[in-house]
Amino acid sequence: MEFRIERSALTEAVSWAARVLPVRSPVPVLGGLLLDTEGGRLRVSGLDYEASARVDVEAAEVLRPGKVLVMGRRLLDICKVLPEGPVECAVEGSRFTVSGDGARFGLSVLPLDDYPALPSLPQVRGAVEAAEFAAAVADVAVAAGRDDTLPALTGIRLGLDGGTGTMTLAATDRYRFAVRTLPWKAAAAGDESADVLVSARRLTEIARSLGRSGLVSVALDAGSAGFEHAGMRTTVRLLDGRLPRHDKLFALENPAVAVVDRAQLVEAVKRVSVVADGDSPVQMAFSAADNSVHLQAGYEDDVASQRLPATLEGAREMTVAFNPGYLADALASFEEPSLRLLMMGAGQRAMITGGEGSEAHRHLLMSVKPPLL
Repeated sequence: MEFRIERSALTEAVSWAARVLPVRSPVPVLGGLLLDTEGGRLRVSGLDYEASARVDVEAAEVLRPGKVLVMGRRLLDICKVLPEGPVECAVEGSRFTVSGDGARFGLSVLPLDDYPALPSLPQVRGAVEAAEFAAAVADVAVAAGRDDTLPALTGIRLGLDGGTGTMTLAATDRYRFAVRTLPWKAAAAGDESADVLVSARRLTEIARSLGRSGLVSVALDAGSAGFEHAGMRTTVRLLDGRLPRHDKLFALENPAVAVVDRAQLVEAVKRVSVVADGDSPVQMAFSAADNSVHLQAGYEDDVASQRLPATLEGAREMTVAFNPGYLADALASFEEPSLRLLMMGAGQRAMITGGEGSEAHRHLLMSVKPPLL
């Protein structure tokens, strides 16, 4: 094998494929990246037991086609320090060499025969806009659990409805529940629906890395999900179990509804939270009489407060309190200029949506009983 390629193109391809490599593995070859040159293109592939990644890029010149397996993270470290400009790569005996502008590196070659075959892409079910998909995954991922002893709660539900052309993403850690819906294009008319659970960490990495324009192909089978975009292809193993359905949880009967400026509320929550030790809550007291919300946090003499304009309908007054971290995560996942808060009362469910009442993005939080400040 021997080829020439621009340093930036090589670094980008190696960096993208190396995302899936395990930090530590009892199988050394799983720490490797497979480089394959054929037809003027370079293909870089990596995998572990949960995910795989493959990316195709154009090489400036392929002098000798072939394959080589080298330690992926070491190759990435080398790519990061290479001088800008063209890079020459070649297999010389049992060594893979990388050189450019006077700098030269050598890497040991791993045994190709021990490297497992990359999983194939599952059946393509349809496609979704890359930017919308990345934003939707980010919006719901904040609500996913972090406790690996409850693996189902560390996932994001990915639901496809072929009849309505809607993709639903949802995540919960039992204390909050985020849901986003977005349009998608089914691969075939009347394509059957699907409902799977994907690791929130893996799906977040995938969505961030696939680019911000064009369509992302979504592929699913009984055990894995796959995504493909602009020469990049990745698969991830599905999680076992299912998330609880959100339909009944999100059905709030006769709530009080407040509307408040999002940017002002984000800054106010950030400001008063500096005195909220541990998980002590941020209290929000809404008043219809003076069209305001009074935010307060802290105990005894260590307190902070701020009053903001807000409208309230369905009640004369409403006081709720939330975990400051959960509240900040929820507010940050919205981009609309104003937000609606649907509230049932202290210690009950509360929902945050966009100011126009759209149900495309909803975030449910459990209100805690506010302290006596």
